[in-house]
Amino acid sequence: MPRFSVIVPAYQVQAYLPACLESVLSQSCPDLELIAVDDGSPDACGALIEEFAACDPRVRPVHLPENTGPGPARNAGLDRAAGDYVLFLDGDDTLAPDALLAIADRLKETDDPDVLVYDHARVHWSGQAVRNRALSAPLTEHGPAPFRAEDRPGLMHLPAAAWNKAYRRDFLEAEGFRFPPGCYEDVPWAYSVLMAARTVATLDRVCVHLRQRRVGSLLCTAGERHFDVFGQYDRVFAYVERRPELAHWRPLLFRRMVGHLTAVYSRRERLPHGSRALFLRRARAHYRRHRAPGVPLPPRERIDHAVVRFGLHRTHRMLRLARALGRGTARRTGRLLGALRSAALRLHYHLQRLLPLRADCAVFASGEGHGGDPGALESAFREFAPHIRTAWVVEPASPHSVPPGPRRLAPGTAAYWSALARSTYLVSDSHFEPGLRKRRGQVLVQTGTGTPLQHRGLDLLDRPAVSPGAGAARLVKDAGRWDYVVSANRHATLTWERACPGRYTVLEYGRPCTDRLYTATEADVARLRESLGIPAGAVALLYAPARREHRRSQPRLLDLERVVHRLGPRFVILARIPGPAGPPRPAASGRVLDVSTHPNLASLCLASDALITDYSPLMADYAGLDRPIVLHTPDRETYEEIHGSYLDVTAFPPGAVTYSEDELIDVFTSGHWRGSRSAQLRAAFRARFCPHDDGRVAERVVRRVLSGEIEQPPAIPLPERRPVPSAAALHDRPRLTAVPPQHAAAPRPVAAEHV
Repeated sequence: MPRFSVIVPAYQVQAYLPACLESVLSQSCPDLELIAVDDGSPDACGALIEEFAACDPRVRPVHLPENTGPGPARNAGLDRAAGDYVLFLDGDDTLAPDALLAIADRLKETDDPDVLVYDHARVHWSGQAVRNRALSAPLTEHGPAPFRAEDRPGLMHLPAAAWNKAYRRDFLEAEGFRFPPGCYEDVPWAYSVLMAARTVATLDRVCVHLRQRRVGSLLCTAGERHFDVFGQYDRVFAYVERRPELAHWRPLLFRRMVGHLTAVYSRRERLPHGSRALFLRRARAHYRRHRAPGVPLPPRERIDHAVVRFGLHRTHRMLRLARALGRGTARRTGRLLGALRSAALRLHYHLQRLLPLRADCAVFASGEGHGGDPGALESAFREFAPHIRTAWVVEPASPHSVPPGPRRLAPGTAAYWSALARSTYLVSDSHFEPGLRKRRGQVLVQTGTGTPLQHRGLDLLDRPAVSPGAGAARLVKDAGRWDYVVSANRHATLTWERACPGRYTVLEYGRPCTDRLYTATEADVARLRESLGIPAGAVALLYAPARREHRRSQPRLLDLERVVHRLGPRFVILARIPGPAGPPRPAASGRVLDVSTHPNLASLCLASDALITDYSPLMADYAGLDRPIVLHTPDRETYEEIHGSYLDVTAFPPGAVTYSEDELIDVFTSGHWRGSRSAQLRAAFRARFCPHDDGRVAERVVRRVLSGEIEQPPAIPLPERRPVPSAAALHDRPRLTAVPPQHAAAPRPVAAEHV
């Protein structure tokens, strides 16, 4: 008997059905059966289901002789289900990766409840996925579980759908639940199931990707079938009438019904032309039939209730018109105010430019947060030149990403433009403000984002899939304003001078952000690992692949749960997956820790024992730690063809190279990841790309920029550098000091008179 039965009704979804079925069959929890129901579809749905059934014995095809609708089609699947739990998925939607594994773990944690409710994300037809955070609030996993629906009535405000829950099959059979025919068949099913369930649990995770089709969606197609919503709510209230113990649900159900009827009535794409008045008359009759007095309503809902209660068709039209006019006026007013504000800020900036520069002010900005090179330089400014007042450009959404010390500047404010107009030093690792006009005496320092392995600047002009031509051209134009470019090594210097030509001076001193890798102590490493939740004695692997700029969503290159399971209980993976910022992704095993939103990459490097990457410049920085690096490059040819490459990292790697998931697992299980061959490769790579990283890079940059010190102390020779060892290495060899005493030197402040 399988753990899960996933039922998929299919009708005229041939373009989306393969992705739907594949999303189920590729789940990391394989204990399932997939019941695909061809609901008399006139297209190729039936043939596609048979093709999948021929390739995978877990697929159980069902063919109905004629179209019956999604409700009866699901019932046909229910009749054949054998799993402990039943899930429903529409033929044009998909299961999120690892969804079934997360559901299985949550069911085990909550002692197999009758119903498990989980979240979804709506995927726009263009590919953009959006999770409604407001709707997901009732899914919090804090508090006792399982529980009854009465304990969390907020669950009734979630979409009344079948596809956002897992149902215990024995519970469904005991209660005799079936889907009714017609449109909106989910309504009586969803409400009745939640009210009848003796035990309910929640999973605060997106498990279903709900496709918003541009055309063909039932809810976006006008027709008389939208009148079925009345019969479905009659079934809901009839169910409550048959069970007096559920009478306390009537006020909430009544409120949900009025809101639903108002939504159907208000959307012109649903009701046929000329039928809206008839629909409102039917809604008025239902309002009077199922009314539950005494329901407290917010002001907006009171208007909707009044429209439905009294059948105010013309009044509703006037209200819609007034709201539309109000929204249009608000938009126009907002645009006008925005234009006036922009003009006022431009005028403010030009007036500020007439005032003298402030020699004691420096502004820093970074797309990588304070953990990047600008952040390291900002800290060095405060340490070696305390007379310089520093300011950091921080987005309002992340005000806590900057440590105490620098003044915070929000982009687009008057203070921001004042700082740009009057500060002598401007430091960034990305584009400078487009509206910035460099003044005589201003010093612009560009740090870049590490050793360039993929094409930059001029070399990107013929690669629009990676960077739009305007973006690459803007970087090249920006280079004409730079005074200094901080370079990590000779390769980076030659690349910058060729790809972004300008009159700037290259400071080939190393990467400032690597200083912390050499100044950290064993106590720092232990503290960082504890803060990340890494168990004592575990081997932590930092997985940090490069971003695929040509992809709308980042591909899933590794099944991290499978990898960590195969490696054994001692291993933990720190997953830093590129993509939009968001909450940590829940892990099924607890040994895959999502650190994608961690603000400081250097801290992750220190906390880890080895790095798994592909084409990320991080490998050049990590090599300075002299810890194992493994390259996993399953799509090397495609990536290099699209992004371009300045060198073949697989021909000159910093460690072992793998091309498949099984090869990667074998490298770690066999010990090759930290063998003698890997150490030799890492030593050669380190000598080439880390010649200057010795813990004093930021100090050298500050002294050159502020006081013009061309002669700098030489970098500590590679054989004599002692970066802090990894936690795993401490168990195998004696403790080492971070910096040999003969090379340690007290910091010398930069004299103010040199500035």
